[in-house]
Amino acid sequence: MTSRSVVVKIGTTSVTDARGGIAHDVLDAVAADVAALRAEGWSVVVVTSGAITAGWAEVGEGRPRPSESITLQAVSAVGQPLLMDAWRRAFATQHLAVGQVLLAPLDFSHRGQYLHARSTLEALGSLGVVAVVNENDAVADEEIRFGDNDRLAALVANLVAASHLVLLTDTPGLLTADPRLDPTATLIDVVASIDTSLEGVAGRSRSGVGSGGMASKVAAARMATWSGVTTVIAPAREATPLRRAVRGQHDFGTTFEPRPERLSARKAWIAFAVASAGTLRINQGALQALENHGRSLLRVGVESFSGDFVEGDAVEILGPQDQLLAKGLVRVSAEGLVDGDDVVVHRDDLVLLRMS
Repeated sequence: MTSRSVVVKIGTTSVTDARGGIAHDVLDAVAADVAALRAEGWSVVVVTSGAITAGWAEVGEGRPRPSESITLQAVSAVGQPLLMDAWRRAFATQHLAVGQVLLAPLDFSHRGQYLHARSTLEALGSLGVVAVVNENDAVADEEIRFGDNDRLAALVANLVAASHLVLLTDTPGLLTADPRLDPTATLIDVVASIDTSLEGVAGRSRSGVGSGGMASKVAAARMATWSGVTTVIAPAREATPLRRAVRGQHDFGTTFEPRPERLSARKAWIAFAVASAGTLRINQGALQALENHGRSLLRVGVESFSGDFVEGDAVEILGPQDQLLAKGLVRVSAEGLVDGDDVVVHRDDLVLLRMS
């Protein structure tokens, strides 16, 4: 991707209407926005939600939406081609072709798959094709699904080294409180750093049809900003929301500023893309060695561990008070931690995650 590249994610309540059908007017507006940015030299990847909702609108016949995961997966298989056809039609009016990219957690957790997914997206870009990404809901194992497309969009932003991530939704941005409960709630224009105080103002999905909500958007923003990506939560149904978001209008949406020290692509992959296979609890000496001196984690610093991990797996590293400190790839298995002073996690494979 270029230095001016953006991943834009559109939520379910934005791409579908009140009946669950596809909101073609929103897709048309987003396509026009994308085309305008591309004409200015931007690279754009679209992450879309809405397959399950669109699928149920097609086959549900007005019945209540099911909750069983296998039924929802089947419904997504109905909705995904409808959704892609709608995106194809929307972009065709802008004389742009689209390419469907369905991703699963496996595509991010294994380094080879991760690099292959990156190459596919880069190849689509070189062909002038707009990549439209969604989770492969129809076949994804419920236990290892992304859970929401906000996280998927953040991972894609890291994957393609995007400069911006824009999360288009049905709200003006991140508010100081839930406006349904507090009429004095106001928009938070800029977030310089994400800390636990933001968790109190980010709630669950209000619509009941999406799997995310503001909490998942804040979590996605944290992932992206740690990768050096400017992140904006903005209203999808406003005029030219994508262009306004990337141009840094502080009166539009909520902008999360990137961390000054950008994680390398590999360390961002370790931190956010690979699922943890266990935990290591370390002592105070090891904590200081990791945080203050940039050292590797040695066996002598590990107080206890859990999980049946093997060499190369990712683990979370906890401090003496069980606070999350870091994540890394282990160089020994759980069995190998019984004795010895070997390097457990080399500093090149370790990412500090403690929030300042």
